[in-house]
Amino acid sequence: MMPIVISDVATPARLRAGETLIRIALAGTALFIVTASTAVFVKPIRAAAMVVAGTLFFVGISAFFAAYFRAVARSRGEVLGVGGIYFLSGSAPRAVQIKLLGAVAAQSAVGLATASLRPYTSLAFGMLVPMFGVGIAGLWGALYGKYPERLGPSASLADDD
Repeated sequence: MMPIVISDVATPARLRAGETLIRIALAGTALFIVTASTAVFVKPIRAAAMVVAGTLFFVGISAFFAAYFRAVARSRGEVLGVGGIYFLSGSAPRAVQIKLLGAVAAQSAVGLATASLRPYTSLAFGMLVPMFGVGIAGLWGALYGKYPERLGPSASLADDD
């Protein structure tokens, strides 16, 4: 796997941490694709596919809220938006956007396809998996995204004057 170059973020340690989140997103996506696709044809695998989908959903929810709280903390000094945090619009290098949002797209497509091929089965849980991708992308955006500095006091902050 080629190293991910994030030139406008900061130190090598932060770059490695950002790469770890990307690898987690890609590994979770691959695990979901394999289990859900196999479960379409092999009925005994459906329980495992449901567990994988449910686990990824709950990891995604946790990442989503972690991203939210980190973004709130950063918003005192920087101007953050939902599009920049969760969809990396203007806050992440193009390579990072492609990998993380591509994972969300793959999760959505596989979840929809497998649930459509085997309706009324546990494969419907696959429709929840894109929350994993959005949560991980949000966490990347909240931790490593680049945002403009806040020029004046926030409306939620008391003036020091």
